[in-house]
Amino acid sequence: MVTIKDLAKHTGVSVTTVSRALNGYSDVNENTRKKIMEAARLLNYSPNTLARSLVMKKSKTIGMLISGFLRESVKDNFLMDVMAGVHDFAAQTDYDIVIFNTNSSKQREKTYAQLCKERQVDGVIIQGIRTDDPYLLEIVEGDIPCVLVDIPLIGKWAGYVSTDNIAGASQVANYLADQGHRSIGMINGHDFAFVSQERFTGFQKTLNKRGITFDSSRVENGNFSEQGGAEAALRLLEKDPTITAVFCASDLMAIGAMNALTSKGIRIPEDISIVGYDDILLSRYVRPALTTVSQDTHGLGSAAAKMLINMLDHEGQPQQATVPHEFIERSSSKRLNR
Repeated sequence: MVTIKDLAKHTGVSVTTVSRALNGYSDVNENTRKKIMEAARLLNYSPNTLARSLVMKKSKTIGMLISGFLRESVKDNFLMDVMAGVHDFAAQTDYDIVIFNTNSSKQREKTYAQLCKERQVDGVIIQGIRTDDPYLLEIVEGDIPCVLVDIPLIGKWAGYVSTDNIAGASQVANYLADQGHRSIGMINGHDFAFVSQERFTGFQKTLNKRGITFDSSRVENGNFSEQGGAEAALRLLEKDPTITAVFCASDLMAIGAMNALTSKGIRIPEDISIVGYDDILLSRYVRPALTTVSQDTHGLGSAAAKMLINMLDHEGQPQQATVPHEFIERSSSKRLNR
């Protein structure tokens, strides 16, 4: 097995210089660094990552902590795109990624700090934490560098990336109002999701500003699932058959709503317009194609990885970053002709 001593002998420099070059220190002459890196390639040198982590007190590993990752998550490519964004950015650096899943019950058995210590991660990107999860306060008040995705909280060592969910929902409200809809319902996620709270706020405030009465009586939760969206749509129409448009806080719930309503002989968009949120892959292939708010989900993951690695490598301060969104009109919605 080739060691740094072998590289030092081959290049004619000290072991210390080889070590500092391999670990990216800036005080190594660039020509010397190139010579050492070329020797490492020629001799097929493989670093002892465990030894390096003990010396540097860094594992060069970041964790991606996902809460509530279920089988149905495969239908919704939101999480997969975020993970791809994290991977693609980290792949340009010398950081590895480890993914671990959690839920509310697991969080009561083991603290966040214990979990991170067991996985030997330098920092964590966190997706899907609920407002009632035991980890949330520990994450924000803790000393482990982390970046939260779609959870707008900042702590001493915690930053976040998100889209402007209030603005996105406001765009949907203005669009439906401009299309002549006045009797409007909403299928939200659940009461313990930050995005649910923000999308409801943006939608409600904008409709009320447009003179359209909208409150929680016109909202049903669908738990961000296809089946939940289907059941919520039927509950909405049972409560108020005059509804002409429904805003769903996720595309998966919107697809479930469309399937349920169609099975009852309700035509989309002729009888009811449906608008989703996320622009998942399925949204453009269902029939009718789904009007929605597109998020740069890959960009969310990439921005999260960039922010975390900057905190780890350069002792950067926790920040917040907003990724752009775009309203996309397709066939599931239309102007009201009544």
